[in-house]
Amino acid sequence: METVRTHLARRIGITGPQYSVLAAIAQFQSVDGVSVGKVAEVLHVSSAFITAETRQLERLGLIMKAINPRDRRGVLLRLTPNGEKEMIAITPAIMAVNDKFFAPFSRTTFRTFASCAAQLVNSSREVTELIETTNGEAPADAAE
Repeated sequence: METVRTHLARRIGITGPQYSVLAAIAQFQSVDGVSVGKVAEVLHVSSAFITAETRQLERLGLIMKAINPRDRRGVLLRLTPNGEKEMIAITPAIMAVNDKFFAPFSRTTFRTFASCAAQLVNSSREVTELIETTNGEAPADAAE
């Protein structure tokens, strides 16, 4: 998947992580945009990471930032017309990759897979939090 992400990113002239950020903005932006926090949440990264990556995407003219009118401390992200054009241009490649990746799954199997993946994301978050709260040491009962 990393190889595919990098390939799609290169077609736009950006890095793999920047592609993930751009795709998340495209998926979740509303008329006003999408918050940095929401993009960080869906990508399971920090807001600081999103801020750093969007700085370059803005320089490249792929996204624009605006102050959140509901919370002036926040920033909303949107694709620029050029960003939209680039995402539309690679849509056939994205669809071809997705069709190939998920071809073995029936609708029911895919839903089961998606549910299991979501559960794995949640449990991995719990493990990460546990490790962080125990200073990197597994708790005594974890070995049981």
